[in-house]
Amino acid sequence: MILDYNKIDPELLPALDQFPKLDITRDNIVQLRAAMANQPVPPSSVQVDEERAVVPSDDGGVDVYIYRKSKKPDQAALLWIHGGGYILGTAADDQMARIIADRFDCTVISVDYRLAPEHPFPAAPNDCYAALTWLFAESGSLNIDPARVVIGGASAGGGLTAGLALMNRDLANHPLKLQLLLYPMIDNLHATESGQYENHPVWKQSTSFNAWEMYLNGEPGLDASPYAAASRARDLSGLPPAYICVGSEDLFRDEDIEYARRLITAGIPTEFAVFPGVYHGGESFVVGAAVSKRMRTSFMNALGDALR
Repeated sequence: MILDYNKIDPELLPALDQFPKLDITRDNIVQLRAAMANQPVPPSSVQVDEERAVVPSDDGGVDVYIYRKSKKPDQAALLWIHGGGYILGTAADDQMARIIADRFDCTVISVDYRLAPEHPFPAAPNDCYAALTWLFAESGSLNIDPARVVIGGASAGGGLTAGLALMNRDLANHPLKLQLLLYPMIDNLHATESGQYENHPVWKQSTSFNAWEMYLNGEPGLDASPYAAASRARDLSGLPPAYICVGSEDLFRDEDIEYARRLITAGIPTEFAVFPGVYHGGESFVVGAAVSKRMRTSFMNALGDALR
């Protein structure tokens, strides 16, 4: 099946001319990371403090980056998980973390989890869980209010957030105000209508399947762990409230719709929104587009309500 690009919001189309084609495989992942690392990063207009810390874990420690606007006491906190298909990305100099810390005067802790294929599942969720456990254990020294903690992420970061919510429920069950899932990558099968299109911009079907294979170190299908692919979870009860958004032209659209439906059926307070004409991550590539502003306003309002 071929996606009709006429369905994409016209304001978001020009950015696709500058976006590289992501044909990611095990053979080129290292070179692609190096190329991305060499791309110039524009200076941030958001001025917040950034601090690196090492979280103890069973695997030797996890780097986290702490972003703060002020030193006010008892701050609300967001454990933020970056995207990148489970195989790309870093928590260092995280622009979304900076924006959120500045906007809400809260503490944002961004997790520099280990990446596949060098570190396949369960390395990444274990790192995120270690960071969450540390956040609560050190809430006093971190000047964080443990009653106002949110977990969130975009794309693969949203998938890790969904898996972390399940893991936390099954283990320590730390109180969480919200799981913020921005177009989350949660289904290793893509057995939906939106998952069948072969030419999605930014993140297409073949690249996504390759990323899942690297992350899961194979293709376990329906037997994938729900901590890796939250769509595989049979029981969604007892989870924190959720906010989910996705674009209508995103590969993940239908799996995210189905996950939201299942959360609602399980009695989880859930807010869900589909934004017309938006491809994967489109609102971050063209921030000035009208639909991008509506999308960001939607998830920022949900986040702000949870951090109050």
